[in-house]
Amino acid sequence: MNVVLNNPVLYVVDYPNLDAVEVIDKRRGVGALFRDEAAQRFRRELRDVASSATEMDDFEVWIADYGSLMNQPAIYH
Repeated sequence: MNVVLNNPVLYVVDYPNLDAVEVIDKRRGVGALFRDEAAQRFRRELRDVASSATEMDDFEVWIADYGSLMNQPAIYH
């Protein structure tokens, strides 16, 4: 388990042994677990946006595309 990102918008944890990525949208309190090809695509896009984003707005626009997939309530314990 590797915490990849923890900012005011997202919390992203990579599970390389499972080929999975857990993503929590902190603003909405929801998340998703992406596996296999979806996890690989998310990792690739996250790297791309992190290297090219000039402001937080660029990042928020990108993650909005995943909004409909993140529908599981995030429960903190």
